Amino acid sequence: MSKLLPARTSQGLTSWFGRDPITTIREEMNDVLGRFSSEGNGDGWMTGAWVPSLDLAETDGEIEIKMEAPGVKPEEIDIEVRADILHIKGEHKEEKEEKGKTYHRIERRTGSFSRSVALPCAVNEDQVTAECHDGILTISLPKSEESKMKKITVKG
Repeated sequence: MSKLLPARTSQGLTSWFGRDPITTIREEMNDVLGRFSSEGNGDGWMTGAWVPSLDLAETDGEIEIKMEAPGVKPEEIDIEVRADILHIKGEHKEEKEEKGKTYHRIERRTGSFSRSVALPCAVNEDQVTAECHDGILTISLPKSEESKMKKITVKG
């Protein structure tokens, strides 16, 4: 009464498509999004604008921001602090295409970028410093006296 079923053979998705489907989908999406983002006219992510990643950290005495800026020269960066908001703008200029080369991929980001970050407290705007080394922009923003933490002792 019991019938034996034939052994099940595993045919991964790779055998159906001839190559890894996840890689294929990723490449197709990158291509579509790349074409879509380069056709915009305004500001924002649809124009292919570059939005560098950053970290914001706070100590007792200062706010520190580290932002990725690979290939960007210090003179290509503008930094302003206005009303507890830090504005970082810049432009990574495109390298000239060399004759005699056929490019099959160009993925390195070029063009203008802009970031605005709300600061968690007031800072001394005249004491802000910035350095750019090894593709990392580091901005130190000393806290103003009124925003520094004050320890209060409890009397018993």
